[in-house]
Amino acid sequence: MVEEEAKGVEIMAGEEAKGLDYIPEIILKKRKNRDELAFIRKKQLELGNFGKKKHKKVSDIKRPEDFVLEFRAKEIDLIRMKQRVKRPKSSPQPVKSNLVFIIRIQGGKSDMHPKTERILNNLQLRSTFTGVFARATDSLFQKLLKVQPYVTYGYPNDKSVKDLIYKKGYTIIEGNPVPLTDNNIIEQALGEHKIFGIEDLVNEIARVGDHFREVMRFLGPLKLNKPTAGVLNRKKQVFSEGGDTGNREDKINDLINKLN
Repeated sequence: MVEEEAKGVEIMAGEEAKGLDYIPEIILKKRKNRDELAFIRKKQLELGNFGKKKHKKVSDIKRPEDFVLEFRAKEIDLIRMKQRVKRPKSSPQPVKSNLVFIIRIQGGKSDMHPKTERILNNLQLRSTFTGVFARATDSLFQKLLKVQPYVTYGYPNDKSVKDLIYKKGYTIIEGNPVPLTDNNIIEQALGEHKIFGIEDLVNEIARVGDHFREVMRFLGPLKLNKPTAGVLNRKKQVFSEGGDTGNREDKINDLINKLN
């Protein structure tokens, strides 16, 4: 009896000494790919795309790790926003002009915190390469500091204002964008403020007149052209340090000329 138990112990010890079976790396990779395809297939069926000609691409379906990366990117965006505001050197800059032109040049929702997105939406910069005029105030520069990695801005001259309004200016009528080719449209909306045509409109914006706010409500955000190669460096550093973002001051006119 004792001998049988001893033999049993020896057999178990021998099995433990053998360890786990070796699985080649290529097999492990195949298993991982198989699991990922099964996950994607499940999502496709949940979306009701089975058997349809038009369906989402496999690359459009997010894996669990994609959601984790997006969450981390958004949290980092919020942390950096707070750091920019707290830095002593980041205090609002002295106002050099009453008029500022802001262009959104960066940013997708995947790496943007909801607070950042909310500020951009409030500025009417819901998509890249749109631009808006704004009255220069300390509170505006504070907002721009918070969304600095996504925008560039500066002080447009009279020529830039005129060119932008004539080429890109439009208003929204019954949900549709309408170019400012007819002064009657401007007069009907702003005639009570003695703005009867496009020249009056340009003048009111350029000098930031008493009815600047009403004009901004009338205008839609200007949709600029996408830059050609070499116009932007695709860097989130500030313009003064060789990047694309932040305050360009008078140099904004060069960028406007290239995007208009």
